[in-house]
Amino acid sequence: MHDPIADMLIRIKNAGTAGKTVTEMPYSKLKEAIAVVLFKQGYIASYEKKGKKVQKALEIGIAYDGKKPRVAGVGRMSKPSRRLYMKTDEIKKIKNGYGLLVMSTPKGIMTGDEARKALVGGEALFKIW
Repeated sequence: MHDPIADMLIRIKNAGTAGKTVTEMPYSKLKEAIAVVLFKQGYIASYEKKGKKVQKALEIGIAYDGKKPRVAGVGRMSKPSRRLYMKTDEIKKIKNGYGLLVMSTPKGIMTGDEARKALVGGEALFKIW
């Protein structure tokens, strides 16, 4: 089973580890929504949609703290084979607040903190730190 979100996260992590400035991946609206959240939280430096129709790609700029990549690790929580949903009161901090939980909620893709404030649960997509 192919998992496009896991693929996206690993591409971002690997590009940072390899010292690259940008990475590209096939485009989807879901990936763009995830990129918006990661950009707002400072985990990526930029994102841009490139190409037309079938040949669309999403270009992600890798963010660094000095020489270290901003993304140290990622963990997929809800997988295509086993979906993981959380209620508002089940949303906890990741890595004592140093990490970020990204969720798919009825109000769109948002961080765990935003979902808790908006009082919405949803599918826990992944954690990133």
